[in-house]
Amino acid sequence: MKKIILLLAVGLLFSSCVKDLDVEPLDKDVVTSASVFDDESSYYQILAKIYAGLAVSGQNGPSGEVDIYGVDPGYGQYLRALFYLQEFTTDEAVTGWDDQTIRDLHYQAWSSSDVFITAMYYRIFYQIGVVNEFLRQTTQELLDERGVSESMQQTIAVYRAEARFMRALSYYHAIDMFANVPFVTENDEVGSFFPPQISRAALFDYIESELLDIENQMIAPRMNEYGRADKACVWTLLAKLYLNAEIYTGIPHYSECVTYSRKVIDAGYSLSPEYQYLFLADNHYLDEVIFSVNFDGTFTKSYGGTTFIIHAAIGGNINPQEFGVNGGWSGMRSTSALVRKFYPDLKNINETKDKRALFYNEDQTLEIEDVGDFNQGWAVTKWKNVDRNGNNGSDLEFADTDFPLFRLADVYLMYAEAVLRGGGGSISDALDYVNELRYRAYGDNSGDIALGDLTLDFILDERARELYWEMYRRTDLIRFGQFTNGSYVWPWKGRVMEGITTSPVYNVFPIPASDLTANPNLKQNIGY
Repeated sequence: MKKIILLLAVGLLFSSCVKDLDVEPLDKDVVTSASVFDDESSYYQILAKIYAGLAVSGQNGPSGEVDIYGVDPGYGQYLRALFYLQEFTTDEAVTGWDDQTIRDLHYQAWSSSDVFITAMYYRIFYQIGVVNEFLRQTTQELLDERGVSESMQQTIAVYRAEARFMRALSYYHAIDMFANVPFVTENDEVGSFFPPQISRAALFDYIESELLDIENQMIAPRMNEYGRADKACVWTLLAKLYLNAEIYTGIPHYSECVTYSRKVIDAGYSLSPEYQYLFLADNHYLDEVIFSVNFDGTFTKSYGGTTFIIHAAIGGNINPQEFGVNGGWSGMRSTSALVRKFYPDLKNINETKDKRALFYNEDQTLEIEDVGDFNQGWAVTKWKNVDRNGNNGSDLEFADTDFPLFRLADVYLMYAEAVLRGGGGSISDALDYVNELRYRAYGDNSGDIALGDLTLDFILDERARELYWEMYRRTDLIRFGQFTNGSYVWPWKGRVMEGITTSPVYNVFPIPASDLTANPNLKQNIGY
């Protein structure tokens, strides 16, 4: 299936997202969970709603029937909010906009009242709440009571495993960004109550146990509908969890990262023949993609996700028609720090064999003296709403381009890093995987590295070259000790043009002040 879309206006919403993490209808005229499950087809439709929660903000177009009151449906969309926190805070992206507190993200100068941090936090827990309600409504007892057929119950069991994966994904984003968060599952009664706060280490244990428990309940790798999770998605998320375990718990799990990365690598995925294909409107045909967030210009009308990434990267003299859209928002560029990953000595600046260097620099300065000037900083041309033949997507406003949240190249690099960090595995395989990526990037063996070049520092830079603007950079920099007080700085880090080190406080985001006020069980992260 090309697109998972909203098939039913369920309208589930937190009545008080910061207080009780409950769900109730947005509109009393909309069908409720008490009746929606009377139709067996509704189980699939609610599952579609869970997946679509990563792509859209509500039930009706880009701003209609929003899921969460008080959160802007544009920047409050899940992937857009994730991009803000994972990319604007790093060397990979800077925005020229001056909306509210948005520049504080790049300056690493945010507070617990930051609206963009709050939007991500609420979106995470909205997703968790929807999954919890789905699981409450699909127990064996309720299915028997409704007279659901045995064959349908077997199908619903798979749906439940997928829903639990999606909840684990949101809790993974919570542990990575917010550390110690409120914790609610389907076992908590619906009603007004104050969720307890779970420690980062305990949340790690929970996510791990959930993923291990559902592993054998998931559909085999590459056998599910496109856009739905399968067993390889579970393995990939486990690998990510284990790669960052030392940050989350203080205890390394690199051998486990090697194990689960290997499972994915052996599952039959293959690299896209061209790097650019991964970020075009027909990227759903690629065997490299393990898990995608799906977009369709006709059905998933959202000012987040790839629509946001494509429009916001266009400005200055860039022709929007070449990107399959009707205009640019003059927002996002790269910093010179990212450019230097491809051009380390800045000689022959317009020539590189690395095809991943997808920049626009005509009338764009390399360095940024004025963050608000789009023409300062190189633009990024990685994402487009055209297919590999140059045809536009189905709509010039809303992109068809899917977002490959998990892909094989990332798993290759995770395997290599975990091996270098002492996780076992094969160092020769690690080198081969890295050189496969570089062969694709260079079109020949000229980009190959030798075993002596395969270091952790190289891996960090290679992850930037391969995965920039794919929402991993903040997590990577923290794992390497370079996000805040490390030796690595970039333009405007710390609100200084040349960049300075910042406080390690910013390695996690604050619990939003509004949630602290509403829930007496919560304690703020240290330093805020």
